[in-house]
Amino acid sequence: MDSMITLFNFSGQFYALLGAATAALAGIGSAIGIGIAGQAAAGVVSEDPNKFGQVLVLQALPGTQGIYGLLIAFIILLKVGLLGGDGMVDITVSQGAYIFAASLPIGLVGIFSAIAQGKAAAAGIMLVGKKPSELAKGMIFAAMVETYAVLALLISFLMINSIQF
Repeated sequence: MDSMITLFNFSGQFYALLGAATAALAGIGSAIGIGIAGQAAAGVVSEDPNKFGQVLVLQALPGTQGIYGLLIAFIILLKVGLLGGDGMVDITVSQGAYIFAASLPIGLVGIFSAIAQGKAAAAGIMLVGKKPSELAKGMIFAAMVETYAVLALLISFLMINSIQF
């Protein structure tokens, strides 16, 4: 029984680092979204190699969620002192849990919005394949999904910065 109690007796630093890892999970969605768009891009480029530049722009869009997750992870690592040379600060379990909770918006929204954005970008790529002059419309369709990733980034950022040590 004592081993079970020890197993769940994590420190505040553990929960904070778990939060940084959770924020970085947004990269999973970006990888999937870029892969979805890349499949469509390869199809279009196989028909017309001159459209490579246009479809590359659309394929790259789902990558932003991974960048947002990485940004929040870095902010967490800086806040807890793991980056910066001074060593980790001593934080309570509650503070660590708050940091973990603050990482959830970008971690979770990042995964799902990047996948959805990859699908929208793939549709935009197919649009460019048929009508190259419609690139801007394809970008707008994919960028609409980005709104929710930006909101999640903002929520995570504000939550993390409001936690006091």
